[in-house]
Formats: sequence, structure tokens, C-alpha cells
Amino acid sequence: MAAARLLWSRGYRDADAASHFLDPKLADMHDPFLLQDMGAAVDRIRRAISAGERMEIHGDYDVDGVTSTVVLLKALEMAGGSVGWHIPHRLNDGYGMQPAAVDEAAARGVKLLISVDNGIRAVAALERARELGLDVVVTDHHLPENELPPAVAIVNPNRKDCHYPNPNLCGAGVTLKLAHAILGGLGWPETKLYRVLESFLKLVAIATVADIVPLTGENRVIVRHGLNGLSDPRNPGLKALLENAGFGNRVPNATEVGFRIAPAINASGRMDSAGQAVRMFLTQDAAEADSIAKELFALNTERQAAERAIVSEILERCLETPVYDSERALVFWGEGWHRGVVGIVASRVMQKYHRPAVVLGLENGVAQGSGRSIHAFHLLDALEDMRDLLTKFGGHAHAAGLTMPEGNLEEFRKRLREYAKSRLTLEDLQPLVEVDGVLEPSEANEDLLLALERLAPFGLENPRPLFAFRSAGLSGPPQPWKEKHLKIMIRKGGRNLLLKAFGMGDQAEEMDQAGIIDVAFELERDWYGGVGLLARDWRVAGGQAQSSFIGP
Repeated sequence: MAAARLLWSRGYRDADAASHFLDPKLADMHDPFLLQDMGAAVDRIRRAISAGERMEIHGDYDVDGVTSTVVLLKALEMAGGSVGWHIPHRLNDGYGMQPAAVDEAAARGVKLLISVDNGIRAVAALERARELGLDVVVTDHHLPENELPPAVAIVNPNRKDCHYPNPNLCGAGVTLKLAHAILGGLGWPETKLYRVLESFLKLVAIATVADIVPLTGENRVIVRHGLNGLSDPRNPGLKALLENAGFGNRVPNATEVGFRIAPAINASGRMDSAGQAVRMFLTQDAAEADSIAKELFALNTERQAAERAIVSEILERCLETPVYDSERALVFWGEGWHRGVVGIVASRVMQKYHRPAVVLGLENGVAQGSGRSIHAFHLLDALEDMRDLLTKFGGHAHAAGLTMPEGNLEEFRKRLREYAKSRLTLEDLQPLVEVDGVLEPSEANEDLLLALERLAPFGLENPRPLFAFRSAGLSGPPQPWKEKHLKIMIRKGGRNLLLKAFGMGDQAEEMDQAGIIDVAFELERDWYGGVGLLARDWRVAGGQAQSSFIGP
């Protein structure tokens, strides 16, 4: 019954809608030619293949860009194309397609450039391509400016004139649609076409999870089938990645992909060159794939250390100068802060203080970094409003990258604060913990967990169900666990229940003093195959949740 109530509350209120949600099929995916300019993109690519023209894919240095590059490269090779690839170095080249990269492609004899997961704002690069006689097909999902850049075709579900049913595709999702459109015209039997597309879904699923797009509709089809395909990875790089992440023969869920697999792929672009991750997925040598995978996980460890150092410095600043309610957007910068991790740091700051946060690293008089935002604040619109201060910027409503001269930082912080104050209320700054239902201990059982597992994969717009126990008494003081975490034993309804509480180590004394608490929790499959309880938040029984507290 609890699972049925969840389906109802999430909008699946008839048998057909519930069936499509619970059992998403590949046939539920949309026709790729519903995307604006898809026909023009495929026609130009087919002409290039027929004429033997050299094509080159220009990707981005994150998970989405890496997987997009690999998927399109494989598809074009299957279609008989002559194709190379290029991904910029984050620290040396900056984001997106650059005029210098276009010059280099022309020197290599390239006649057609295809961008994946970038390009929608690369006006200078595309104008340079036109000057050199290179055609460009742009595939992207980032928000465009009012004027589209000059290109043969621009495939982007976020174009204002595009009415594709799923505007929430990630970059690899758009690439998958292009691959489908190209391969669908080769006259293959349908069984072969869908077998190839299913092989692509494994990488596209990882990108869809990593890019934090809604896991509903077509994206749910991609992730459900893609993650299921990870039970039998044939690609040596993907197999090495999973093995080095510690999964072995176990299929990771969406949360594990987001926290253990995607960061390793991202680490190559954050700390070194994303080309290593591309090469890992392209090699057929198992030993080489394993070596690169180990390198990526080592880079991720290095990334985590750099991230912790910057977060620690920012929190020390917040202790010295507390964050008050009047400060509704936060901007931090520091000399030498690694540009590869400032986006993750911005996410940490945004989550802690529940308001928009921008974090930038300084180098040679230039500030470059990223911002992350809460649901109530459109970050890209804010940057548009102060574009006179910025050298370049781009992104989405809740995540963006930006560059500016160091001398503009104080004015930028002032204007962003003023902009946020005019649009965010105090209520917007208070995170709400919404539970899907209040349970009795006897209801948190195997039957409910099995029912909930059918609702997976969980993510944006399909969050992992959150339940609550009300007025639960502590059976004893919360016990520290692995330094930052707690194990909490509660007693309710004559039963003792153990909950794990990640990241709540500093709340043990306050929780012990409360004695009787309301606790929000998730059900999970523990390592022994049983039902585990994971505490997500708590409050004094009938009081205010801890997550609503803000300040130093």
C-alpha cells in the first residue's frame, strides 16, 4: 500500500501510467527526428561519410562529454565514417570549442566538426570554422543564448523552437539520439539496431545519472536499461572501471554510479586530461584499461584532497564572518584554488548554507570557477544580468561556469547578493525535508523494500522514498562511527531499531539531549541482503528539523 501511495503522489494515477513507470521499455523512447535540425545533421554526416571527408568530434571534459564522445565515435565508425576526436584540457584550453582548436582541426584536414555536450554558445569558434570553410554540427543540451551560433545544424532539446517531448536529455542523451538517427538509416535489421543502441545505453546511463537530470520518462528508460546492462560489461574500459570501483559482479544502483563511478571518470578532466577516460573506453586491451582505471581512481583521491582543503578554508572564513539571512548568495575565491574542483566545492557550500554559491580560483589575474544554486534561484539568468562583468559564462538554471577579471570580483559579489536578495525570500533559504509517509516500525520491512526497489532508479524528480518515525525514543547515546557518522538505536512500538546516520557525527550530543526524536529515513538493502535504515534528518519530537538551521 505504501508503494501504491507513492505512485499516486508522484503523479502516476492510472494503470497505464503506472505500468509505463514501473516497466519502462526501449519502445517508449522517442523518435530522434522529433529533435529540431536532426534531419539536417544526419544529412550532412551522411554526405561526409559518402565523400570520405574527415570528421572530428569535439567533446567536453566531464562524464557527459567523455561518454558522448565515445558513443558518437563508435556510431560514426560503424556507419563507415573517418573520424577523430578532441577534448580540451580544462586548465590549458578552458571550456568548450575554442577558435584555436578549430584552427588545429582544419590543419589536420577536417571538413566537418561535430560538437557533443558543448557548442551552443561557441560563437567565436563557429565563426572561425565558417571562415576556414569547415561545417559544424552542434549537439548540446545547455541553455542557448537568444541568438544561435552559425552551424549547419544545431540539435539541442532546449532550443526555443524545439518541441521534443523530453527537453531534459543530458549531452550523452542527445548524442544517443543522433547515433540512433545515423544508424537507423543503414538498413540494419531492427534487432541489430536495438542491440547496438542497448550497448550504448550503459555509458549514456552513467552520464544521465552524473549530470543530475530528471530520472523520469525517456531518461528513466535510459538509466533503467543502461544500469541493467552493467551486469555484463563487454567494453574493457567499462569492465575495468566497475572492478576498480569494487563492484565485481554486483550491478551498481544510480546512487552508487553518482558517488563512486562518475567521480572517477570526472577526475581525469578535473585533475589532468579527460582524454585518458576516453582512451580507457576505446581500448580493447584489458591491461591498458585496468591501468587507466587505476590512474583515474588515484586522480579522484587527489581531487578529494584538493576539494577538502578548499571547503575547509571556506568554512573557516564563515566562522570568522558568519553567513546571515541578508546574504542570500555566496561568492568565494582564492589564489591557486584548483579549477577542477571548484564546482564540487560550490555544491558543498550550496548544500550547507542552502543558497546560491559561486566558487572561483584565481590565477594570473583571472578568476575562473563554477556556481551551484537551489531550486528557487535561476543562476544562469543571474549571470545574464551581470554579463558585463564576465568574460564568458554558460550552463543551466542551477549549475553554471564563469570567468572574469580578478578586478571584477567584489562588484560581482555585490551585484549577485543584490540580485538574489530581490528574488529569494527567507522561506526559500530554509530547506524542507518532505517525507513520503509516516511508518510504524513493523511496516519498515522486506515487503516494502521489495516494492520500493521497483520504483528505482532514483534521482532528480524521482527521489528515493523518504519515511519518518515520530516520537521515537533513543535507546542510548548515539554511537560515533567512522569519525563523521553515527549509529543510532531507537525504541518505538516495543521494538529496537538501528539506523545509520552519515555525516551527523557532530550532532550526537544534541541528539542525546533531545531524548525523543522524529527521524526521517530511507530503507536500503544492507550488505547482508536484509533491510537497513538510513537516517537522513531528525528533529526534537514535534520541533524543527536540524537541516533548517543555518549559520556557522
